[in-house]
Amino acid sequence: MAAAEPKPPAGAAAARRLARSCWSAFWDYETPKVIVVRNRRLGVVYRVVQLLILLYFVWYVFIVQKSYQDRETGPESSVITKVKGITSSEHKVWDVEEYVKPPEGGSVFSIITRIEVTPSQAQGTCPESVRVTNATCSSDEDCVAGELDMLGNGVRTGRCVPYYYGASKTCEVSGWCPVEDGASVSQFLGKMAPNFTILIKNSIHYPKFQFSKGNIEMRKDGYLKHCLFDEVSHLYCPIFRLGFIVERAGENFTELARTGGVIGVIINWDCDLDLSASNCNPKYSFRRLDPKHTPASSGYNFRFAKYYKINGSTTRTLIKAYGIRIDVIVHGQAGKFSLIPTIINLATALTSIGVVRSTRWGLGTRVCVWWWGVRPSPHMLCWPQGSFLCDWILLTFMNKNKVYSHKKFDKVCTPQHSPGSWPVTLALVLGQAPPPPCACSTDPGRPQDEGQSQAQAVPPSRPGPTSAPSEQMVDTPDRGAGPGPQASAPPQQDSTLTDPRGLAQL
Repeated sequence: MAAAEPKPPAGAAAARRLARSCWSAFWDYETPKVIVVRNRRLGVVYRVVQLLILLYFVWYVFIVQKSYQDRETGPESSVITKVKGITSSEHKVWDVEEYVKPPEGGSVFSIITRIEVTPSQAQGTCPESVRVTNATCSSDEDCVAGELDMLGNGVRTGRCVPYYYGASKTCEVSGWCPVEDGASVSQFLGKMAPNFTILIKNSIHYPKFQFSKGNIEMRKDGYLKHCLFDEVSHLYCPIFRLGFIVERAGENFTELARTGGVIGVIINWDCDLDLSASNCNPKYSFRRLDPKHTPASSGYNFRFAKYYKINGSTTRTLIKAYGIRIDVIVHGQAGKFSLIPTIINLATALTSIGVVRSTRWGLGTRVCVWWWGVRPSPHMLCWPQGSFLCDWILLTFMNKNKVYSHKKFDKVCTPQHSPGSWPVTLALVLGQAPPPPCACSTDPGRPQDEGQSQAQAVPPSRPGPTSAPSEQMVDTPDRGAGPGPQASAPPQQDSTLTDPRGLAQL
């Protein structure tokens, strides 16, 4: 007697059946079903939502955002600046060459308004500044020779010497002496600074649209020699008074000149190239860029030195400068009509209001355009407007919502499960009994036993024509029909088999 062949494990066989069933189910096709619900309250909600969506797209998307245009942001830009004016301090008269740093005329420059001068510094030894950590001392033991403090002014010599003024002592250092705190003199240059004039020459180019423009009017009568900027009368005269810029930035000039700060001059070029070039104009705005309310780092200052020789030895004048730094910032965007973004945004708008779908109609296909409550018919194009909100209200909160669910969701199935179908396989893998065979009836809203008894009592009806529409008309409970033969007659269904419970109860 031949030995019996070993049987494969039940779990492996079930897994293979599940994999085959999932692969088969992957290629299933789902198609929507159209149901017309006659309910005025739900219809009002539906139309209001549609109207809001329509207003959003028409007003905001197309009118405000101009989504029908192809856009380019960040124009290519060049900035040239020039400052003019003179001022004076307690000791001298200052011209442009001295108070503008750097002098090249770029988009970022500083105008010095106050200085602290430490003259005649030379290489030698002197007391360290009291502001340096651990610089104070009482004897030479407190000072370590050769120690270098990165925030100090030199290398310590190991001696404790009296400070420049007062009774305190600090460690002696070797470096540029005297140090800044010991012999600095303050000078204020801001007396005439509000009347300084600043020419800001700017030109932009949008390469996508091959569009270029500048902010200076093309005139040959010496226009720039006697004009000042005005938003109404002299928009293309980009000559600004320094006091005007600080005032428009909302700052006090005297306070800003003493502590220093950073002011941004923002030039915005927003151009609608569907219009003429004269409608593309620069818009100027001014604001302070540095954090003035931060005590640890408020204001703006920098240091520089002027070197010279006296009797063959190098000396210098150290200057700590406080000033107003001007940052010219250029940005903008240009737009011009283009067919591609117009089609994309128009399709998005129409999709948000209504969804194009294909429905079964005989052996062919028709596309519906259901517009403002016009009922679809086989003789017209209509665009069905699907609304998730209204479907959710219909299937959740409306009376007889289960009836609507049964009408809306159908599942085509075979009269009997095959052993390899995925519901049976899934039930075997989970260790449960397989589901009962799918009893498909012609009325999805009727219980299974009733449908079977009716099927046995009444002879099978004649199948409808293949051109019957796939829509169903559902009256709401407030329009319920009275008793009569028509009320008890089953609703007309397609000849396909359907699940009586509906997908909503699965």
